[in-house]
Amino acid sequence: MAWFILGHLVAFLVDLVADRRRANDGKDLAIALLRHQLRILQRRCGRTPQLARWEKLTLAVLAAKLNCLVVGRGGLRRSLVLFQPETVLRWHRDLVRRKWTYRRSRAAGRPPLDAALAALVLRLAAENGRWGYSRIHGELRKLGHASSRSAVRAVLKRHHVAPSPLRGRRDDTWRAFLRRHRAQLLTCDFFTVETVFLKTVYVRFFLEIGTRRVHVAGCTAHPTTAWVTQQARQVCWSLQDREQPPRFLIRDRDAKLAPTFDAVFASEGVAIVRTPFRAPNANAYAERWVRSARAECLDHLLIVNEAHLRRVFTDYAAFFNQARPHQGLDQHIPLAPNPCPPTGPILYRDTLGGLLHDYYREAA
Repeated sequence: MAWFILGHLVAFLVDLVADRRRANDGKDLAIALLRHQLRILQRRCGRTPQLARWEKLTLAVLAAKLNCLVVGRGGLRRSLVLFQPETVLRWHRDLVRRKWTYRRSRAAGRPPLDAALAALVLRLAAENGRWGYSRIHGELRKLGHASSRSAVRAVLKRHHVAPSPLRGRRDDTWRAFLRRHRAQLLTCDFFTVETVFLKTVYVRFFLEIGTRRVHVAGCTAHPTTAWVTQQARQVCWSLQDREQPPRFLIRDRDAKLAPTFDAVFASEGVAIVRTPFRAPNANAYAERWVRSARAECLDHLLIVNEAHLRRVFTDYAAFFNQARPHQGLDQHIPLAPNPCPPTGPILYRDTLGGLLHDYYREAA
């Protein structure tokens, strides 16, 4: 800006001199141009003179004025001794370009989104892999945020978020598929417990994958076809009143599960999904519950008989469903009772003779 003002000042002085002597304005401009070059030549230290910016500016203005007054470039070429006319005219073009270059008060375009709104855009993109920037823009409008589609696209591009087709592929996994359908999945399995007298007792349980709620169907030393079928009927009756009953039952290929077992669930519209042979990981939710039951309960008790085992599992299932937080539920409880008050003394209830503790707050 300072050089732009200085250029106008030099041009004004030249115009003032030219107006005072209009008859000889071309000659006077040529003399002024030659004198200025002579001053530069007198103080030259090296082979090529080093010019300050204001000197280039003066030469450019004088040469431009002289070029306008003299027809052709013959007079301008005779008046320029130290430099080529093209060089001085290039300096003048640079001066004109600087005239039209100014510092803007702010960046062009719309202002960027604030940090909180940009974080919300990234959150929506991370939680919804199939949403493009237009869909995210619509969701922001629904939430009351005024923004543009281009601003949303700029945020995603700035944070190197992949386009929706690529992000959507990450959700097409078996883990994501089971997560979307876990509310309709029911799994079941057998596991054995050895009593004090080395008698093998079979335990049959069902687990709702969506809520992690466990149903201990029963304990027996002789799992006959009639007993297995009766346990299936009882579980179906208990699940009939659910708002969203299970639609699929995952089970292994145990020979103790007679065809009548599958027929009971099929009559209720529940499809049977059999796991592959010798693949316990295919029924991972059931296997994980067996591990919890052994680690938290059975490994610390001596089971006397079936009746004792039935009482133990009745108490443990109640504790598991109503008092135990689960990592798979983000540390929530399957059948959470009334919300715990934020204040009050912390107490606990004994379960299984003090083996397990249920902590709670006493209402003030």
